[in-house]
Amino acid sequence: MAETANLLYYGDNLDVLRRHVEDESVDLVYLDPPFNSNATYNVLFVEHNGSHAAAQIQAFGDTWHWDAAAAEVCQEIIEVGGKVSEAMQAFRHLLGNSNMLAYLAMMAPRLMELHRVLKSTGSIYLHCDPTASHYLKILMDAIFGAESFRNEIIWKRGHGHNSAKRYGAVHDTLLFYAKSDSSTWNPVFHQYDDRYTGKHYSHVDEQGRRYKHENPTGAGVSKGVTGQPWRGIDPTAKGRHWARPPEELEELDRQGKVYWPSKPGAWPYLKVYLDDMEGQPAQDVWTDIPVINMMAKERLGYPTQKPEALLERLMLASSNPGDMVLDPFCGCGTTIAVAQGLNRRWIGIDITQAAIVVIKQRLGEAQYEVIGEPVSVPDAHLESEQRQPQEQQP
Repeated sequence: MAETANLLYYGDNLDVLRRHVEDESVDLVYLDPPFNSNATYNVLFVEHNGSHAAAQIQAFGDTWHWDAAAAEVCQEIIEVGGKVSEAMQAFRHLLGNSNMLAYLAMMAPRLMELHRVLKSTGSIYLHCDPTASHYLKILMDAIFGAESFRNEIIWKRGHGHNSAKRYGAVHDTLLFYAKSDSSTWNPVFHQYDDRYTGKHYSHVDEQGRRYKHENPTGAGVSKGVTGQPWRGIDPTAKGRHWARPPEELEELDRQGKVYWPSKPGAWPYLKVYLDDMEGQPAQDVWTDIPVINMMAKERLGYPTQKPEALLERLMLASSNPGDMVLDPFCGCGTTIAVAQGLNRRWIGIDITQAAIVVIKQRLGEAQYEVIGEPVSVPDAHLESEQRQPQEQQP
């Protein structure tokens, strides 16, 4: 891999990964591989006889087709042996020679390469839709190990709409795997919604700060300092103990963060201020990150473009400043643009010249190196003949 910190490759990501990205050199991988979310199962699982020539189909199109080339790749994976081979054999038995099997056969070697380049402290997020997420999870389990699975994150990407004879499809899935138990993890938070704050932080002090009451005791008695009386109140008498040592309670009282009811003998409450809280810890269902609207400044016109806030959340959680982030299907460059803004190093790979042009415009004056980009019309024609088209993604 070249010494330049930030690298943008023009080429087939499988070839680039094998030739240019070193073992255990990447801290975080995000990928949103091309797939037609609107395709029907009848199209995806239709049988094919393999007679179409490889040059006549798009291995990286919206729909991945079963043909002689896909059959060859599938057989090569099976012959290697191991858990990935077992998974592919099971898929072939279940799915037959279908477009879905071709998709999985093309994804398998790329996921294996991503496992190779990922550090032991690294993580990977595979973005997909419910059409293929269950198959991809099995494939990820085979490559990364089922014990490395951390979350199936549900991202609500749209609003409700009518669908014929089924519930409306409004979400995508992100499969989150950590390569080991020592993987990077930084808790991330999002703002509480108005309904939550209105219900739980219903009190307002003289300065206009919202707060809630919190019980200063916990269940069970204690023989230590938290079991001792404070301000004449003995928690042991009610089978409880102070949640904090009395000296901490004194300090909180000096700060005005203890509420004393006017009723004689009533126990105090702690004042927990909303503006002191980091927010709601992010869960595995994300409903607070909307899709890019028609007027958004970051909108570039790609139908599959993902919002920067989505990438920011997972990047903050699973990497640190200076870490290396890799997107092998970088499309219009959302991942690398966010990595640039968060002071991460990055590697982006895409097989389309149009994507490279858009990314270069998007990054402006950022420092990076483009590798493999045609510099003349004849070069572009040669590259086009040597490569199969790949769909732009995030």
